[in-house]
Amino acid sequence: MTQDTAHVPLPGGAALTGGNLPLEPNAFVGREGDVEELVELLGVARLVTLCGAGGIGKSRLAIRVAAQVTAEFPGGVWLVELAETVRGDLIAPRVAAVLGVKAEPSRPLADTLIDALGNRNLLLIIDNCESLIDESARFCRAVLTVCPRVRVLTTSREPLRVAGETVWRVPPLTLPRTDAHDPTGGEAVRLFVDRATAASRGFAVTDQNTGDIASLCEALDGMPLAIELAAALCRVLTVEQIHARLRDRFRLLSAGDRMAPARHQTLRATVDWSYQQLKEPERILLRRLAAFTGGWTLDMAEQVCAGDGLWAEDVLSVLCDLVDKSLVLADAEVAGETRYRMLETIRQYAAEQLDTSGEEAALRRRHRDHMIEVAGRIHQTIVRRPRPTWAEISPMLVMLDELQSNVWAAVRWSAEADDPESALSLLVLLRWPIIASGRFTPADEWLDRLLAMEMAELTPSVRANALVLRGQVAFGQGDPGTAQVACTAAAELCRKTGLHGPLSGALAILAWVAIYQRRPERARSFLDEALEAVHRVDDPWHEMVIRSMEGTFALSEGRAKESRRSFEAALAIAHELDNHWAAPVALIGLAQVAWLRGDLAEARAYYEQALDLLQDITAHWQAITCLSGLGRIALAQGDLATARVRLIESLRLCQGTGQRLGVARRIETLAQLALAEEDDRRAVRLAGASAAIRSAMSGAVLPSGFGARMEELLQPARMRLGEALVAQLWAHGQEMSQEQAVRYALQGDEQSDVPMMTGRHPAAAPLTTLTGREWEIAGLIARGLSNKAIADELVISPATAARHVANILAKLGFSSRTQVATWVIEQNRS
Repeated sequence: MTQDTAHVPLPGGAALTGGNLPLEPNAFVGREGDVEELVELLGVARLVTLCGAGGIGKSRLAIRVAAQVTAEFPGGVWLVELAETVRGDLIAPRVAAVLGVKAEPSRPLADTLIDALGNRNLLLIIDNCESLIDESARFCRAVLTVCPRVRVLTTSREPLRVAGETVWRVPPLTLPRTDAHDPTGGEAVRLFVDRATAASRGFAVTDQNTGDIASLCEALDGMPLAIELAAALCRVLTVEQIHARLRDRFRLLSAGDRMAPARHQTLRATVDWSYQQLKEPERILLRRLAAFTGGWTLDMAEQVCAGDGLWAEDVLSVLCDLVDKSLVLADAEVAGETRYRMLETIRQYAAEQLDTSGEEAALRRRHRDHMIEVAGRIHQTIVRRPRPTWAEISPMLVMLDELQSNVWAAVRWSAEADDPESALSLLVLLRWPIIASGRFTPADEWLDRLLAMEMAELTPSVRANALVLRGQVAFGQGDPGTAQVACTAAAELCRKTGLHGPLSGALAILAWVAIYQRRPERARSFLDEALEAVHRVDDPWHEMVIRSMEGTFALSEGRAKESRRSFEAALAIAHELDNHWAAPVALIGLAQVAWLRGDLAEARAYYEQALDLLQDITAHWQAITCLSGLGRIALAQGDLATARVRLIESLRLCQGTGQRLGVARRIETLAQLALAEEDDRRAVRLAGASAAIRSAMSGAVLPSGFGARMEELLQPARMRLGEALVAQLWAHGQEMSQEQAVRYALQGDEQSDVPMMTGRHPAAAPLTTLTGREWEIAGLIARGLSNKAIADELVISPATAARHVANILAKLGFSSRTQVATWVIEQNRS
């Protein structure tokens, strides 16, 4: 072909220059970093393929990138769309039509086309290559071989697999960070807001809908097509309504752009297109993978999905094909294994296919049984003799943490299949990971539901261990009432059936309840019986737990030396077991003993040692305590910046794991921090919010000295702000929900000032407030006066004096006059 042939005129007489890049129909939102990276990549790579699932935004991103580099290509930027092709079509006529290249007699059009491209410096965009994947691969290989100055940018749901190809996986739009102050951040939310505003003139982002917008975008996996279809519904529905109906997303998101390709007009059409391109083994595996929730490993896929048309040895190759086709994501490496997952939209579609296949019940049962097998391996590794090293246990726990949603899916299926025995067996096998992780929700809800089923359906061992686990979860949540009921029932069952292992666990929790209720005799009795039971089964792990409980008991009574000995004994057992769950429990206890003794440096060292051991595992319960302890130490030492960082981190973990009592404690400490920062208004609000969270907990008992701590917060504020304003600020804090209180505590920005109340019902003073008379009597208690002496001093009856003393004890949260006297002396000194 001559050089002139390469300049074949286009329709209208234009030469092979310029291009045909379309204008963008609306604003391009987000992906600034992606565009910048791809522009740089096109400068060094001759063939770049944008890979991703349907609706992820490949075509729009390619056009945006091409628009940024038009000046670099004198021969133009040319877009070739393959969206409407069918199997068997050829690519050469499509490219030739775009470039205006005419066929030559007795010569293949592909050869003419390659000659026309020749040495031209142009960018060719080939969109939707998956419809002609083999043809696209052959054409691109020819271009790379013969046309040195032509660069090709393709979009496809799977790679072309051509030498010289650079595959760039198009990610979903970014979502708001879970720890960010602004829930409207992230590219996905920005896109939703832009398209919703275009769809409805009345749409606006408000405090009421920001959370729903963020949750909606997260539920849609940050997929641009799904987000645009959802945003278009804002013309007829609120964001809350859209979010609530998203469970049936394929029916809901079914009214897209009429002028878009048919497979992009609805969410279902987009996924249907991908599914129709699959071979039968790929379809079988895709629908069976819907049995997993959140993610899976290759071993899990082989164990659960093989059989009936798919051999186990073929699972790997078929899984690779699904990854290549962007229907499965090779998400990350966890504990030396690749973790796979599907976007939720793809998973729901696959679940529909599984439902209609008739295989679902068998797949769900295999999935449940496999999770029990995995849990059993983890349990046996933890408790086996000789004891495993932590290096053996840790990878298993890391993997379990990544796959925990599969545990709850297996529990749910068993419950719905009226098989509580299997569900509870799974939870009991995972007892220690559940407790150590501090994720007490939804464990509490499932245990209540499963244990409420008929007793005859459960073997004594499973029921007893499940009751103990329920008590331990309640213990972690600061719910002594539920813990006592569950563990009392467990202890009775264990004594009847001779189950000494779970008996020791039940008694340890009952001892904690007795400590919490300030009943030392019962606590000592339970601990003695627990030690006797644990020695009969030779269980060092449980013995470590009981020794730690002994330390907590002694600490609660101010017996520091005895407490230290118990925690050191627990730590020795933990070191012998090489267990990084157990050792932090003892180290935290030793830190609390050091705090009681006033040695803050030693306390900090113990907390930091515990945190170091927790770096590689999820152990939120211990981590929360360590962070909070370090925050309180920094506060006591006047390092307010460090205190804020530690306390905020602790509160975030608490809120994320559903620990209501922990949330209340952290907010109370943040109130103390606000007071140290001389932000009295904030301190009073946070104090009121903390007290409200505690009072809303069923069975909650105010800890020793709680009222005294509230007084220490409120008294300085009263002196500076006045009684009336403090009462109003307290009432404001009391009215906050837990979510509002946490958001207020985390954000750090002051809310609008609370105006003086002018209504008929003034704000009530905090319940911990001591009256003037009670302050006077507290001072007399500090002087060592008896009730009769107080009555004589104040010229009141002994009964009245006794009533005042009882009120003071109740308000301050103390159990003895000595505690009141010590507190008053410290207050006077400060």
